[in-house]
Amino acid sequence: MRKKRAAPSDTPSPSPVVGQCGLCERQVQQTSRHHLVPREEGGRYGPVVELCQPCHSTVHLLLDNKELARHYNTIERLREAEELQKYLHWVRRSRVERISNRRARR
Repeated sequence: MRKKRAAPSDTPSPSPVVGQCGLCERQVQQTSRHHLVPREEGGRYGPVVELCQPCHSTVHLLLDNKELARHYNTIERLREAEELQKYLHWVRRSRVERISNRRARR
């Protein structure tokens, strides 16, 4: 006797949530480690924060490593950065998990 196969569900299964982005504070599938003081500026063993890919790419697009090391070396200061306010307002209302790597546009 053959077993019947279950019909595939039309509703997609929800994506597993892995963690929370330290910048936008959204629950996301994947995060990456961001050095609050960039490694090139002496932060190799310094504090890190987990960021979602859109936030990580945007931070490095809008702020250079010297600015990050001097002015935005804590997550609180990074959240308050004037350069990121428009982006943060947008991403907090969005469900985006990935954006293209835009760093090459500089």
